[in-house]
Amino acid sequence: MEKIMIAAVADDLAIGRDNALLWHISADMKYFRRTTMGCPVIMGFRTWESIGRPLPGRLNIVITRHHFDAPDTVLQVPDVAAAFAEAEKHFSSAGTVPEKCFIMGGAKTYERSMQYADALYITHVHTTVPDADAFFPAIDPAIWEKTSDTDIETDPENGLAYSFAVYRRR
Repeated sequence: MEKIMIAAVADDLAIGRDNALLWHISADMKYFRRTTMGCPVIMGFRTWESIGRPLPGRLNIVITRHHFDAPDTVLQVPDVAAAFAEAEKHFSSAGTVPEKCFIMGGAKTYERSMQYADALYITHVHTTVPDADAFFPAIDPAIWEKTSDTDIETDPENGLAYSFAVYRRR
């Protein structure tokens, strides 16, 4: 199973503020949905709180040390390794193994998952956010090779420039 981190990241690596996303880019939301649909998605508890509901069409796995009230379709695990194990176990019980699973945040979950990731699907949002309080880990070019990149586009609603890139572990 390929382990992929997926995030929208500012030029200064900012990803959030006050447990919320920094922007709404419709094309990025559509990309996220299309890319992760049918796959396990792994998130930290604070990301779960910010979304407030399971993402439909995906196995939702939340990393938490404290059990919380959630639908039975949401799996709760204590750490990243357990999240990967649950993703494989859930699908293998149905006779399949997922090709991919996605780590979708937040900052601490990204930091703890980076060593396990096979690929990074990054929406580069070409801006900086001085008051951000959550950041994506640095993408070290000695470890990560950019294997695809799109042209820069501009969101018509907020004027933010963005592009989609994929990085693979060297």
